Amino acid sequence: MKRILTIVAAAVLAAAGCGGGGAGGGSGNRLSIATGGTTGVYYVYGGGLAQQLSANIANTRATASVTSASVENIKLLASGKAHIGFSQSDTAADAVNGKDTFTAKQPVKAIARIYDNYTHVVVAPGVEATKVADLKGKRVSLGPANSGTQVVARRMLEAAGLDPDTDITKQQLSINESVQAVKDDTIDAFFWVGGLPTAGITDLATSKPDMKMLDTSDVLAKMQSTYGQQYVALNVDMSATYKLSGKLQTVGIANVLLVPDSMSEQLAYDITKTLFEKKAELAKVHPEAEKLDPAMGQQVAPVGLHPGAERYYKEKG
Repeated sequence: MKRILTIVAAAVLAAAGCGGGGAGGGSGNRLSIATGGTTGVYYVYGGGLAQQLSANIANTRATASVTSASVENIKLLASGKAHIGFSQSDTAADAVNGKDTFTAKQPVKAIARIYDNYTHVVVAPGVEATKVADLKGKRVSLGPANSGTQVVARRMLEAAGLDPDTDITKQQLSINESVQAVKDDTIDAFFWVGGLPTAGITDLATSKPDMKMLDTSDVLAKMQSTYGQQYVALNVDMSATYKLSGKLQTVGIANVLLVPDSMSEQLAYDITKTLFEKKAELAKVHPEAEKLDPAMGQQVAPVGLHPGAERYYKEKG
């Protein structure tokens, strides 16, 4: 993990000269990549992507920015403060449809579906809970405000028959803060939606090997009937992933890379091409990049593909 963070730091430093300018312009492309918390996959992956874009697209400098993730990332893209953003597909669907968190349709397009997120419902040592409904009356973090984690957490609690605002003592902590809160015994459980492995949870499992994660398969059908088939069942081998015992099933959701719909076709094409053609280099930064595949990459509905990305996929057949 130290090696991963070193690579990310190097990527950010390599791109540090880009300043706060927007994409394009006489001095080249200055790209801000909206990611997530520093111990989540988005940030690590985004740092690697920044490095590859800076190295492989002429006159381009890219930086990975720490954010609250999906919801905030889309708002940053819409406002012109970011040029590439990671998002869960459920949040992206809300954005293009102007639903729930978003009061209007957001001007974003997708360049790729990249990998799937896993819902982690982490329970502190000594806390009695075997399913989501058992979190009633407990101190629970739903993830930071403006995050995709919070969208999934609220929907999952409601599917279990709980009111997220009244049936738990709610907190809104980042992955870093949630891990520390478990160590400090100030929360009983937290939600995190991310790739495997997530560095913060690896750290927690190392220091608190009697922590556990809940199987959430019992709420999947209700989530699907309410919100659609974008929620799927995914299996987690806890031993292989976090060196904890057992296996479980949890709710999964795809991740997409988004850009403003105003981005030039050529730049979107160059970003998409770099993403897939530098797969091996990205996989050295985080193993989730091994899942990059152009056939899967096009599966971004209901978000529209950016014309530049669409051109790349057509070239690949």
